[in-house]
Amino acid sequence: MLNLITHLSAAQMEMEIRMRLLLRLRLQTGYNCQTSSIAASCVLHSFRCGMALPGGIGTLPTKWAENYRFGEIDYIVFLGMIVLSTGTGIYFGCYKKSKKTIEEVEPSLPVSVDKPRRQDFGSAKMSEYLLGSRQLKVFPVAMSLIASYVSGVTILGTTSEIYNYGTQYWFIAIAILLQGVAVAYIYIPVFTVLQVGSSYEYLEMRFHSVIRSIASFMFILDEILFLPFIVYVPAIALNQVSGINLHVISSVIVIVCVFYTFVGGIKAVVHTDAWQTLVMFLSVLAVAVLGTFYAKGMDKLFDDAAKGERLIFTNINPSPYVRHTVWSVLIGGFSYWTSFNAVNQTMVQRYMSLPSLKQARASMAIFTIGVAAFVSVCCYVGLLIFEKYQDCDPLTAGLITHDDQLLPLYVVQSVGHLSGMAGLFIAGIFGAALSSLSVVLNSTSLVILEDIVRGCFKIQPSERASTILVKGSILVLGVIALSLVLVLEHLSGVLSICTSMTAIAAGTTFGLFTLGMLVPWANNVGTAVGGIVGALLAGWISFGTQFTIAAGQLNSQKLNVSVAHCTTNVTLPDYNWVDEEDVFPLYRLSYHWINPIGVATVIVVGSIVSLLTKPTDVKTLDADLISPVLHRFLPKECFVSRQRQQTNLLNRT
Repeated sequence: MLNLITHLSAAQMEMEIRMRLLLRLRLQTGYNCQTSSIAASCVLHSFRCGMALPGGIGTLPTKWAENYRFGEIDYIVFLGMIVLSTGTGIYFGCYKKSKKTIEEVEPSLPVSVDKPRRQDFGSAKMSEYLLGSRQLKVFPVAMSLIASYVSGVTILGTTSEIYNYGTQYWFIAIAILLQGVAVAYIYIPVFTVLQVGSSYEYLEMRFHSVIRSIASFMFILDEILFLPFIVYVPAIALNQVSGINLHVISSVIVIVCVFYTFVGGIKAVVHTDAWQTLVMFLSVLAVAVLGTFYAKGMDKLFDDAAKGERLIFTNINPSPYVRHTVWSVLIGGFSYWTSFNAVNQTMVQRYMSLPSLKQARASMAIFTIGVAAFVSVCCYVGLLIFEKYQDCDPLTAGLITHDDQLLPLYVVQSVGHLSGMAGLFIAGIFGAALSSLSVVLNSTSLVILEDIVRGCFKIQPSERASTILVKGSILVLGVIALSLVLVLEHLSGVLSICTSMTAIAAGTTFGLFTLGMLVPWANNVGTAVGGIVGALLAGWISFGTQFTIAAGQLNSQKLNVSVAHCTTNVTLPDYNWVDEEDVFPLYRLSYHWINPIGVATVIVVGSIVSLLTKPTDVKTLDADLISPVLHRFLPKECFVSRQRQQTNLLNRT
């Protein structure tokens, strides 16, 4: 959903809002904002006051303004989350230590006696810091998995997607459930039996250290590019309801997150993620319940959605150029979610922090159901937003400058008069940012140690040096996050570049792992060529599409909006329809298809090139490197090492 984030800087937003709102307020009411009881700062941050200012769907009396401010109770709720976050880090970092070292933990699955499992990250201390000594509990890890994916971008982006394009996107919940089954039975068993610390270790075991290093560097670059989005989106939301400086908010997010991640390691991250995820879900659920009440029931809600042509569930148009169809959402959504949840280090690290495959699958099941439910609630809130603004589009009316501001506007105008609701909502958005950021910091520092220093450069640092490296990486990544927020704020074009890069990295990496686990004859040459071709094709499509959109050569597929009941004279802007027939077909594709095209290219090209360049002798493969769904088709020679392990274990007993 990164392509839904605002392109305007905070300064540009404030200037545009100031000019539009002050002019319209003066024209309609005669208020002089220099002297009236509605302060200019309140007008500037219309969300903070919760007032439907001129151009909206009504104007609240001045005496109601205070009811919509970010009040004392809101600050208490919000600050309580910050205190709990830092307290969790202190507790797990300074007071609660693991009772078991990694040497005391028996492996959940057989480990070869010929090649005994080495110490994770070279020391028990680092294993506890980065993997919790592989002894964490299912529920906190499942909540952390949810936090790994759901962020403020998801919450704000999903609601605006439903408002603008209808409910066909809701089918993403089905794709999420399907990918949960695929990940649990195709990919997780391989990582669990190999007991990897980093998912990219697998690529060296299956192919070559060079492929592992390339994938690791791609992951680090991908996560660094994602850092500013995690911070910037909730900072804007809090800025709009509180008036606190955007950079102060960004600094608080990063400092709090870096602190508890630095001090407590993965235990602090996982347990903080657990309650932050609950706060996040409760905040959105509260908005949904109260919004339904004020909308006078679900029947009216869905009737209005149908009349506004937002209720779409059966668009089976085969065209790949339509933004949302049954096929694009299910296939594209399944591919994207699987590519992230199956092999991305932020997810695999949490699978590996659990003691057994059974528990890893249990956490995956909770994660899958939880995320599907959460995304569904966000989609439902998108309908609530449409119901409220069906007769006066806030963007056209000038109340907001970008679609991602729809949800904050809706919250303060619908339930903002209830004490603590604004604070709970912002705490949810803020918690989503903290949890996502902490996951990125923790996982990226692990990859730097395990895959770059130990894997790529073959350096074996001492326990002290490893600790300094990992914690130093967390600090540096925090500084980079703050720095890139400034870049994102002033360079709108960086958004398109970052979005394209993340799409390329996710699809290419997933294709490499899938080649290894599901294509037994894949060799080093085929995998390398497949990865390069897949990355180039995905990059070509992604960047080409971004440039085409910037040039105005593609039509918007947004559904119609109305301004019929706006309180001022607002007219819909003229739209110039362009002929897309001259645009290169790949540049017109729905964004859902970019990831599956990249993944399929890596697999197909890699498989064919491997067949043409001395394919791997399947008999020489260790069955543990292949997904168990293919074990019945492998020759018995692949299971020699496993049989030897079982024999040795029986002899020991």
